[in-house]
Amino acid sequence: MSTSTLQYHLDRTLTADQFIDVLNRSSLGERRPVDDRTTIQGMLDHADLLITAWDGETLVGVSRAVTDFHYCCYLSDLAVDKACQHQGIGIALMELTRQQLGPKCTLILLAAPAAQDYYPKVGFDAHPRCWVVAPGNRIERKG
Repeated sequence: MSTSTLQYHLDRTLTADQFIDVLNRSSLGERRPVDDRTTIQGMLDHADLLITAWDGETLVGVSRAVTDFHYCCYLSDLAVDKACQHQGIGIALMELTRQQLGPKCTLILLAAPAAQDYYPKVGFDAHPRCWVVAPGNRIERKG
């Protein structure tokens, strides 16, 4: 693949199968519900920003984000086909995502364990106060 043949799209619709395929060809397939088509379709249907990278008709990268466009943007998925990594596709997808946001909007993500060292190299700062509640856990006062 030549980076000169890549095309980025802000408005190209993805099917659940295309999304699952690129997730599986990246490292994200291990941490996403690729066997739950209803959830995958919901992820696509309710994303506020979906930016894709294509080599011809092959999807090689995707940035999927949930945002208010003004204050914060959660980059919930950044997937690049393993065979196409280290060519700047992820950086281009993140920059295209950022370009869609207002000038005061903060880009936020949770790094996959294998990508933890990547994000500081491309301009992200670590944040020590991130908290998550896993599905099925209750939010309640403890102690």
